[in-house]
Amino acid sequence: MQKQLFTYLLVLLAFIAQAQKPTEETAAKPATKSEDKNPSFKRELSLEAKTENKGEVTIKGQKVPYRVVTGTMPVWDDEGKAIAGLFYVYYERTDVTNKDERPLVISFNGGPGTASVWMHLGYTSPRKLKIDDEGYPIQPYGFEENPNSIIDAADIVYIDPVNTGFSRILDKSVPTSKFFGVNADVKYLADWINTFVGRNKRWASPKFLIGESYGTTRVSGLSLELQNRHWMYLNGVILVSPTDLGIKREGPTSAALRVPYMAATAWYHKKLAADLQSKDLTAYLPEVEAFTVNELMPAIAQGGVLNADKKKEVIKKLARYIGIGETEVARYSMTIPFDYFWKELLRDKGKTVGRLDSRYIGIDKLDAGDNPDYNAELTSWEHSFTPAINMYLRDELGYKTDLNYYIFGPTFPWDNTNNHTGDDLRQAMMQNPYLHLLVQSGYYDGACDYFNAKYNMWQMDPAGKIQDRMFWEGYRSGHMMYLRKEDLATSNDHLRAFIKKSIPKAGTPAKF
Repeated sequence: MQKQLFTYLLVLLAFIAQAQKPTEETAAKPATKSEDKNPSFKRELSLEAKTENKGEVTIKGQKVPYRVVTGTMPVWDDEGKAIAGLFYVYYERTDVTNKDERPLVISFNGGPGTASVWMHLGYTSPRKLKIDDEGYPIQPYGFEENPNSIIDAADIVYIDPVNTGFSRILDKSVPTSKFFGVNADVKYLADWINTFVGRNKRWASPKFLIGESYGTTRVSGLSLELQNRHWMYLNGVILVSPTDLGIKREGPTSAALRVPYMAATAWYHKKLAADLQSKDLTAYLPEVEAFTVNELMPAIAQGGVLNADKKKEVIKKLARYIGIGETEVARYSMTIPFDYFWKELLRDKGKTVGRLDSRYIGIDKLDAGDNPDYNAELTSWEHSFTPAINMYLRDELGYKTDLNYYIFGPTFPWDNTNNHTGDDLRQAMMQNPYLHLLVQSGYYDGACDYFNAKYNMWQMDPAGKIQDRMFWEGYRSGHMMYLRKEDLATSNDHLRAFIKKSIPKAGTPAKF
């Protein structure tokens, strides 16, 4: 009897201990003293959280008042259940009487796993991070007024896709393939934009999408998705440092198109012969572009059957244009890889050049090798952007959360199949006479180079039917051309002019 009673007590004690043991879910979110004192701080997504502030910025001598809303809005599934929450920052000018005529710019960055921080604090918003005139970090870190912001011309919403910034998945049972892929990304973001536009009473407003890097893939796909599935017709799409948009380029085409970028980089670092170096960049590049299309591409295509004398001639020209020795150009059969170029160009000085912006210089452990140890420009940008966005959102705007702000978030594996976003944008433009396109590129961007951006536009419109609504602008900087003070002013002016140009006069019908 005593033995049975002892066994019963052991079982009871084990049951009590198990009942008191925290579950995996509660153990992952322990209460802290700071949470007890201030329950508004949480290390989890607070759906529908919102803060609102007022501000003022002086643009071109005019004071522009605005309100800025930081918040989270849900992503819904087909049954109306919230499965994720997207963080956004929305700037709205407050001295405008008629919002129906006020343009709305919807802004994304790329990655695909990066937050909207880059264009938010670097480019178009009323506040920007503190950097020097060429874009390099300075201390103390911080942010300041942006006298070039487009808030005078348009309201702006910056959106962080799932698992970037403060945006998170809510329902862990939902497969990540619902969000992480070219077409999945476009579908759920179009739904979210529809909700945002409805909640903020912006259906009548002229609407523009702007995306940078992979964000250009995103907004190109969104242009047709919004138009065909939500009947939301846009006035403009702006591609900042565009990707290939799913437009194929292989073999000779791929190898040749990168050469004008290399030539620009060699010019910047003064690696050219005196007669070429003495020319201005924009006078020099058309010569290289013509060589690329008319001589280099056919030469690479001919491969082993290319006449020996002609091959020698093309190799000599290519080496002269990109600042690399003829021996190296011949060794690669005129198809110099990007990595090798970034390592080789300044090898004699013990330096490397940046991938996203080749104005930036890196230092490797060894001068030997075929590629740099790291991306000099990205290290520099992380240096300045990360403190600034955390200080701005948490301290100045008062958004209360203990979540990490994901500059780069976990969004992999990413499904890149069936990427036809360039053709999506073409279809949207051909179906919508109001829709205009602006492409902005930095000459020193080796990740999304300027000549490939031009090639996109050629292939999107091979018959030349919509060229009057397609515009390209180049800048003397890299991937984030707006980090250079001079280009920040010019590129924002180009945005203002494009927005104005893309809005028809009242009563103008949408017809060809």
